[in-house]
Amino acid sequence: MGKGCLLFGLSVILSIPALLLSGSGGGGPKTYHVSGTVTLDGKPVPAGSILFEPDQSKGNTGPAGFAKIKDGKYDTRQNGRGTVGGPHVVRIIALDGVPAEELPEGTPLAPEYVTHVDLPKENNHQENFNIHASNQTRSAGGPQKPQPDI
Repeated sequence: MGKGCLLFGLSVILSIPALLLSGSGGGGPKTYHVSGTVTLDGKPVPAGSILFEPDQSKGNTGPAGFAKIKDGKYDTRQNGRGTVGGPHVVRIIALDGVPAEELPEGTPLAPEYVTHVDLPKENNHQENFNIHASNQTRSAGGPQKPQPDI
């Protein structure tokens, strides 16, 4: 993958929170806050982002939730947004946290991690993710589909 493609992909992922926040502020489905840890091979992920997308293939709809990852922890209450309960597709971008030219949050430590979780309809739920770099595989033209370790 070329550097240009990588930068474009990262810019799209990192801009998702801004796009989600730009929606109307009216009433809508109840959302819940989620927090937890993200590790890569057992070590805290220094920086990155986590996105909770309601799994429409399982009948779940509503706003997506997101949070920034810092020092292996995330919380949708801090620099993020909660999500509806139910089945979700979770997308995690793990970064090294070392600012570089054109990459203010660092370079990727692994391909995008994609997994599925069923979130309860309650606030303050904790959901932890451990990414195994050895399980990261690339699928042609699509997201990476590692074996989840949840």
